[in-house]
Amino acid sequence: MSTFALQPSVYVPLAIGFFGLGTGYFIFGGQEFFGWPRATPEVDRSMGLWGVWMPGFMQLVAGTYIFVGLTWFQVFKGAPLYMAGLAFTAYGVHWFALAGRRLIAGDAAPDAWMTICFTLISLLGLLVFLSAGDIPVALIFLGLVFVYISEGLERFGVVHSSKPLGFFHLLTGVWLMYCTYAATFNLALGAHWWL
Repeated sequence: MSTFALQPSVYVPLAIGFFGLGTGYFIFGGQEFFGWPRATPEVDRSMGLWGVWMPGFMQLVAGTYIFVGLTWFQVFKGAPLYMAGLAFTAYGVHWFALAGRRLIAGDAAPDAWMTICFTLISLLGLLVFLSAGDIPVALIFLGLVFVYISEGLERFGVVHSSKPLGFFHLLTGVWLMYCTYAATFNLALGAHWWL
């Protein structure tokens, strides 16, 4: 019986997940914070499609790729990557549900309970990456904690505006775009951006 081993790779698909989520946060955050485009059935369907493909599909691909690289092929090293795989996979599937709800004009009320779980997984990511000393990625998870707290407050009826959620979507989206650039420049060009 012969065995083979693959060489470790530094090409973890972080930029795919960062860019997908960041794009979703700009699309949804822009509408929530600025009120544009105005919500109509047609706009909701378009936003649903964007949500399925960008933050949904791109994060699911990144998370699955990371898990396969960590477990089956063992080409990625670093325990914090387990958290990255968990987060990208969970957030990707989460976006399928959120975007699907927009596509079929479903009720957002049940999202209130979802925000509890996603606040907790965001807090978990924050703690893991802080413990690992990876401050830039920890900042993504800090943004996510604020996203889900603000969404929870809105969905449970404590806050009656989507502006706080939109603000944290946009702020976290800006940081995700920086992280996309940093990951890409660092891997593609050997740069040393903070990431």
